[in-house]
Amino acid sequence: MSWKTAFRSFYYEAAEEPDDITLDPATTALLVIDIQNTYLEVPEDPGKAQRWQPFLDRMNKTVIPNTANLIGWARAKGIEVMFARIACQKADGRDRSLCQKKPGFNYLLLPKDREDSQIVPELVPLPDEITVTKTTDSALTGTNLRLMLSNMGIKDVIVAGIFTDQCVSSTVRSLCDESFGVLVVEDCCAAATDELHRHELEIINMIYCHVVSAGELRSFC
Repeated sequence: MSWKTAFRSFYYEAAEEPDDITLDPATTALLVIDIQNTYLEVPEDPGKAQRWQPFLDRMNKTVIPNTANLIGWARAKGIEVMFARIACQKADGRDRSLCQKKPGFNYLLLPKDREDSQIVPELVPLPDEITVTKTTDSALTGTNLRLMLSNMGIKDVIVAGIFTDQCVSSTVRSLCDESFGVLVVEDCCAAATDELHRHELEIINMIYCHVVSAGELRSFC
């Protein structure tokens, strides 16, 4: 099954196949979202560790290697490579948005200089590549990412990262609302479970973006 027919939701299950995609490297950016050290840490509690093992396996065996290859491909093509990461400016996190202060999974205190807030070593940005820090889900909310994309003449944004159903989805919706063309690389993304991952891709596909594989993407430019 190709990207033209995969990940169809109720809204689009009978829709016509979309047109072929052609990307101009000069007006395309790759945005890698929140692949940070904190999310690769194995929980100390054995029960939690077992629960999160499928996610960690997908990250280490699929998402990180595929994203590293995707970054290398983008750099070779002359596509702008950009990063977003969750990081607060204040050590006590007073500057965080409300969603990161609430108790539960989304509670996050990741000061910008602490090791666990950094992008994983396999995907470290080059000196001239832009990284935005955020205390929100969407990488456009509360940052100057939209302005920078516009200033650089970017029209299409390729998205990779985590979590598919949270920061990836929020960013994709924001990008679409700002009239960017958006492609989500499904084998460079992950949610806590494969079920959540696939379900969210079905929700956002064809409305807010086109969901493609890394292999399919390479044929677009």
